[in-house]
Amino acid sequence: MLLESQNSSRTAAPAQNGHPTPKTTLPLTSRVLKKHPANPVLYPGKFPEGVMYVFNPGAIRYQDEYIIIADAATYAQPVVFWIARSKDGVHFTPDPAPLNWPPAHPDHPEDCVYDPRITKIGDEYIIVYASSSETAGVRVGIVKTRDFKTFERISIASEQGNRNGVLFPEKINGLYARLDRPFGDANDTCGVWVSYSPDLIYWGRSRPVLHPRPGLWDGLKVGAGAVPIKTEQGWLEIYHGVTNTGAGLIYRLGVCLLDLEDPSRVIARGEDAILWPELPYEMVGRVGNVVFTCNALVDADRNVRIYYGAADTCIGLAEGKLDDLLDACHRRNPLLLHTPSL
Repeated sequence: MLLESQNSSRTAAPAQNGHPTPKTTLPLTSRVLKKHPANPVLYPGKFPEGVMYVFNPGAIRYQDEYIIIADAATYAQPVVFWIARSKDGVHFTPDPAPLNWPPAHPDHPEDCVYDPRITKIGDEYIIVYASSSETAGVRVGIVKTRDFKTFERISIASEQGNRNGVLFPEKINGLYARLDRPFGDANDTCGVWVSYSPDLIYWGRSRPVLHPRPGLWDGLKVGAGAVPIKTEQGWLEIYHGVTNTGAGLIYRLGVCLLDLEDPSRVIARGEDAILWPELPYEMVGRVGNVVFTCNALVDADRNVRIYYGAADTCIGLAEGKLDDLLDACHRRNPLLLHTPSL
């Protein structure tokens, strides 16, 4: 079952801070996700002076509000984490300054942080993110908070050449589990792996999960996106896939189902993308032709909200039904002459 047709026209946010988003008309078509008419819901003009781009947010419901932790690129070029808050999930107000990030690990001086995923376990919120160091490369970092005011470092939790870390919302067979995308080996195909830990510090038992599918929208590389959603069918993972074209790379979102007890086992994987760049604010920006997610929030009515980075410049909101996303995991494309392997 698909959602109702997407609205054929919308008026985006007014031009601010040098980032206009003109009114755009789209054809009526049935989609698994529909983009909110207020998009982009967050853009640099809403932030204090000095922020050039905002993108790729982690998101969570905390007490009576929605909290986004966004990548914010400043005039000085580094990306820092910046919190924005909303009562209705559409109208966000950024904090006056970047969040108070804990000091860097002594063995891994952080030059840049980006792409946070927020997982609630007990009364703690675990933030898994990409920690970049000019001297030590990109690694998976883990920080925790209880109130989104003070933050405590847990670990730098991977070897060099790893990002897209995403923590499962519960232990699996007594161990913490995370998805990530190691790319340190030159022969690696930039796929998704799963690893396990007793304490969020030491990680191992790594196994491959997803690989790119040549000839499809995710044929070049794939990476974990949202925190996995536990369902009656398995772990629903919303991931990003990349393909290369004559005009450059295109980032899209897709869905798959992973086994509840063994997330390295793929139960189903949809052949079509569920979200793709098509509007000006998604196609033109710091990095063009990109939609990218680090979150998916499910409410009691099984509605799903996804806050996604658009062209590494602003943030959009896409909404759908959990059951439609599950159906999309099993969907085959009738135009394909063969079924690609999982």
